[in-house]
Amino acid sequence: MTETAPTAGAGTLAGLLEGLAQRHIQVIDLTTPLTPLTPALRLPEPLANVIDLNLEEVAAYDERGPMWAHNNIHVGEHFGTHVDAPIHWISGRAGRDVSQLPVERLVGPAVVIDVSSEVAANPDFLLEIHHVKAWEDAHGKLPKGAWLLYRTGWDQYGHDEALFLNADETGPHTPGVSADCARWLAEETEIAGFGVETVGIDAGAGFGLEPPFPMHHYLLGNDKYGVTSLKNVSQLPATGAFIVVTPLPIVGGTASPARVLAFVEASRA
Repeated sequence: MTETAPTAGAGTLAGLLEGLAQRHIQVIDLTTPLTPLTPALRLPEPLANVIDLNLEEVAAYDERGPMWAHNNIHVGEHFGTHVDAPIHWISGRAGRDVSQLPVERLVGPAVVIDVSSEVAANPDFLLEIHHVKAWEDAHGKLPKGAWLLYRTGWDQYGHDEALFLNADETGPHTPGVSADCARWLAEETEIAGFGVETVGIDAGAGFGLEPPFPMHHYLLGNDKYGVTSLKNVSQLPATGAFIVVTPLPIVGGTASPARVLAFVEASRA
């Protein structure tokens, strides 16, 4: 009996599994753990906020369930590390809900643009088109289907909501993207999504831009997606990593908490 030669795809998968087994490939968890104290967006009155995480105990190895423990989960869609679907924003209201996001666009190349030094000097820093073009000059064109991860160093504040939101009497002060750059990323590139270490994909002062919250407006309005509250982005190289974004397929959902993992060669992590 003649053996069938393995396909190129099978060889690629075998190489991945071997790399993981030999620890030549590392899996980096980019997800903020969910607890009741996980920092969350706080909109001013009269605007409404989603609820924080609460675990309601149903059974705990007792008369309610002698051999098991389980809980009910109460949490808003937009809490912790979560994926924004197009219908989250008015510009994408006719678009996909979180259950309809094509799975092939939830995996792909991860590329990192690092502006952490600029943000350290100015928490209101905005990414401009020329910053991305400078990155492309150094690393090549943004890949089709990539997730562009915006490294600002903001995950260092994730242990303290006040520091993470960085709000004063004028509002929150966290880094983001200019309106021109938001439009350009949404309309002129082939990225699948945009990931940030902050509480949302727009700057803290994004309401004052035109249009307000331009990343939400342009990205979600152009069937591209956002993922927030990432951590450990500093462990990824500028190019060469592979990302897996896993929102729950909530029918009608505008977003979902997600586990976000990156695969990277150990020599480059």
